Amino acid sequence: MRSHASRPWLEAEPEAVRPKLIVCLGAVAAQSLLGSRFKITQSHGKIQEAKGFPPIIATLHPSAILRARSDEDRDHDTNVFLEDMRRAAAYVSRQSTKSPHK
Repeated sequence: MRSHASRPWLEAEPEAVRPKLIVCLGAVAAQSLLGSRFKITQSHGKIQEAKGFPPIIATLHPSAILRARSDEDRDHDTNVFLEDMRRAAAYVSRQSTKSPHK
């Protein structure tokens, strides 16, 4: 069970930092923002919305890639991670061209 004691800081941080996108590394991070029903295997790399937060994209946690059972799984997971990061970068790039930095 996750502690809710840090929730106020989690909610205040995006307001202070004002990111164009939050990148969640792994299911635990993603579920803390998107809810316990979020499945990284099904929804990674897709822009998600959560009330009170900027857009969110989730991907595999790098440590999960290192723990892959086989070289083939590790290569697959690495490619998934890299493609998700490319999607995140493209999203931020598009947002940056839409509105000037404040």
